[in-house]
Amino acid sequence: MTGDGSESRTYPTRPYLAVSAAIFRDGRVLIVRRGRPPAHGLYTLPGGGVELGETLVEAVIREVREETGLTIEPVILAGYREVLARDAAGRIERHFVILPFAARWIAGEVSLNAELAEARWLEPSELSGLATTEGLADIVAAAGERLAAWR
Repeated sequence: MTGDGSESRTYPTRPYLAVSAAIFRDGRVLIVRRGRPPAHGLYTLPGGGVELGETLVEAVIREVREETGLTIEPVILAGYREVLARDAAGRIERHFVILPFAARWIAGEVSLNAELAEARWLEPSELSGLATTEGLADIVAAAGERLAAWR
């Protein structure tokens, strides 16, 4: 436990549940670059931890608003990702289960918080040249397909 009563996300006693959003606007997806750990410097989707008593949809709406200032409509889950990192001694340093949503942009322009260093609206095909979190292109592709099928 940390001093504020919450458990540490480094060397956790259990996996942490997180959400993210592949937000589409005019055929482009919002990609953000992390400004600090975890995944410092990598491009990824905006998102973060689910809080106690919060639904997944509430969490992704809140996290996107906090990180980017955008209002979104989460439409459907686009898969899952697991982040399991061990230190040099083999101990579990981080363990996240991330549920990415396919989402539509509703309103707002990107205004980044301190966790993020950059944001770009990109064609999904433009992800291949970037340093991204593992599986990002696959999640974006799945999100785009699920949004297209949803209409």
